[in-house]
Amino acid sequence: MLSILRREAAAGCLDAVLLRERLRRSCAAATARLRGYATAAREMTVREALNTALDEEMSADPRVFLMGEEVGEYQGAYKVSKGLLQKFGPERVVDTPITEAGFTGVGVGAAYYGLRPVVEFMTFNFAMQAIDHIINSAAKMNYMSAGNISVPIVFRGPNGAAAGVGAQHSQCYAAWYGSCPGLKVLAPYSSEDARGLLKAAIRDPDPVVLLENELIYGERFPVSAEALDSSFCLPIGKAKIEREGKDVTITAFSKMVGLSLEAAEILAKEGISAEVINLLSIRPLDRPTINASVRKTSRLVTVEEGFPQHGVGAEIGMSIIEDSFGYLDAPIERITGADVPMPYAANLERMALPQTEDIVRAAKRVCHRSVPMAATA
Repeated sequence: MLSILRREAAAGCLDAVLLRERLRRSCAAATARLRGYATAAREMTVREALNTALDEEMSADPRVFLMGEEVGEYQGAYKVSKGLLQKFGPERVVDTPITEAGFTGVGVGAAYYGLRPVVEFMTFNFAMQAIDHIINSAAKMNYMSAGNISVPIVFRGPNGAAAGVGAQHSQCYAAWYGSCPGLKVLAPYSSEDARGLLKAAIRDPDPVVLLENELIYGERFPVSAEALDSSFCLPIGKAKIEREGKDVTITAFSKMVGLSLEAAEILAKEGISAEVINLLSIRPLDRPTINASVRKTSRLVTVEEGFPQHGVGAEIGMSIIEDSFGYLDAPIERITGADVPMPYAANLERMALPQTEDIVRAAKRVCHRSVPMAATA
């Protein structure tokens, strides 16, 4: 392209102003292509993304340490901490007894004194044993000390349903922690999400709850070159538009983002353009991005695997009612887990969790492309 422009200029075919403009556009296009190559992705599992984020943050800051059940000698219950004990030693990768209340209290106390603990729970269901320390000791201390005590601590581990582990091991705690002032609550979906949010959480001066998902630890996602840089982190409180659309907005977090993207593919084949928003941050919630999307599409479907009452979708729906009600062309639809303790039987477990077809049906309803639920009851 540049050689063609030079020949035309030499032949007197272009005046100086036009030449500069065409050169500018050509250079901009070349830069964009180079940027595309610079961000060319390589694949990484969510497990590997979390592991590399921990490794880099522990290398960068000697105050960061990891503690929890089986994080050291066993290399982590889900192998997220693989290799860290050998690299950093037992003083910074601390195997704890099976006592969530005990080691969480130790972690909060360490944060009071300026260290930056990362407390791993084998599952957030077990964190109920430690919820007094998470809420009363960590989340409220900065306020109760008039800003004199910061609590830079991360509570992380798998959240929500796994597979066939019953009611006491399958609960989503996003709405629980999301309702508590003083906490920041994050929920990654992809490898880049996990890497960027964990780094942001470790660097943050306040307590952060990072809700991962056991079923996607082994999933592979493309990761950009920028995300592989050790300085990379994602902003807390900012959602991500995973897929742009104009007919209906679908909000989701964690594993439900994948189902929402699958639903969007199916809807596209039927002429419905769905915009999928990956929330990433439950608290603070990115209300501006959600409202802007709904003002464009005029329809909203919220997706979560937690219980329907007092859920994340309920909060999002109320935000739209307060700020963008006049833009709605249809009632808001909420897709959630069933309002029952999680069944153990595989067939009942599937019925208790949101499925791709549930999201598709809800999107069709708000787009007036199917019979309403009340008419089929």
